[in-house]
Amino acid sequence: MTGQPEHVVVVGAGLGGLRTAEQLRSAGFQGRISLVGAEPHPPYDRPPLSKQVLTGEWAPERARLAAPDALEDLGVRTHLGLRAVALRSHEAGPGHEVELSDGATLHSDALVVATGFVPRTLPGQLAQVHTLRTLEDAVALRGTLERVGSLLVVGGGFIGAEVASAARARDIAVTVLEALPVPSVHALGPEVGALAARLLTEGGVALHTGALVAGFVEAGDGVCVELADGTQHAADAAVVGIGGVPDLGWLDGTGLDVRTGMGCGPTGRVHGLAAAWAVGDVAVWDDPVHGDRHRNEHWTSAGDQAAVVARDILGAQPPPPAVPYFWSDQFGLKIQLIGRPDVAGEVVALHGAGLDGGPVRGTVVGYLDGEHLAAVAGFGAARFVARYRPLVAARATRTETEALAATLNR
Repeated sequence: MTGQPEHVVVVGAGLGGLRTAEQLRSAGFQGRISLVGAEPHPPYDRPPLSKQVLTGEWAPERARLAAPDALEDLGVRTHLGLRAVALRSHEAGPGHEVELSDGATLHSDALVVATGFVPRTLPGQLAQVHTLRTLEDAVALRGTLERVGSLLVVGGGFIGAEVASAARARDIAVTVLEALPVPSVHALGPEVGALAARLLTEGGVALHTGALVAGFVEAGDGVCVELADGTQHAADAAVVGIGGVPDLGWLDGTGLDVRTGMGCGPTGRVHGLAAAWAVGDVAVWDDPVHGDRHRNEHWTSAGDQAAVVARDILGAQPPPPAVPYFWSDQFGLKIQLIGRPDVAGEVVALHGAGLDGGPVRGTVVGYLDGEHLAAVAGFGAARFVARYRPLVAARATRTETEALAATLNR
């Protein structure tokens, strides 16, 4: 593709898709934009689904990111309630044809894939067992929490912990079954994941780690899970939160290996597919700083990537590099994470005493990649965490990090 495209087709009407359309317009794009979404709703925010919507603090419509008239004002043509089912290259010239579930075809000069994840399920998972990904999922689970006295949560990651927190706020007895030694180990690592475990147990949750689910057994009106060791756990209801898989089945005919996501360059261009970009949960971008390929499955990353992709499509100057950021609200405090803990080899305490068995609240830790700061995580310590963002962005040294910690601790 040379010059600016005439028609950009964005497949996926979540945060990443919406922000891509908005960024294209803010960068001066005057051509056509089509936004395809499998759900019938206008774009809405997913983080509140396991937080304010689930607890009942928000009505579901408050999670909306853009009303239909706002999209119209933006000059975006929407195709909602329709899935992309196939992708073909143009027979004449560059670009693609996107086939939709109603048989219609959209012809694109530039394609942006932002279809996100679909939740993983367990073998033999019962129909009444909840997952949490869509607005309907959140409303259905909230209805269940209004009538049950006990809940099984399979998966102790951030979604599972937030569901557990919402249930405990209703005084529901909660059991969390986590297959790994500590919750949220992929996001936080084993040492800091142990703090996430303490939040659960100190919040009144019965946490079982190393709990490998073998299947479901008959439980009358409730749900019963059997573990690999034969132990059974029963409750009035259950929710499975064990991550997701990229929603990319519609690309099966392209020859791309998308089982773990769409491999992209550092500006979101898809490897092996011309005139195509990917953002959000489906995108695995090259990271030139760390020399690897990484997926940022976080709310802020989708918007950050959309800004990069929009400018790359238009051949404009890219925005400054963004630092990955994530947060989770559970048990009365906010967990915040800046940077990439997965590249670190050492965890150091910066504030608080959580790593030494003291209170979790107020604990801030640094993740060091050699002698450089790769990430910072904080538990109920927002005023500290924000001060480390520039240091993470600059890959500050251990000495610089410890000097800031000493200053803030005075």
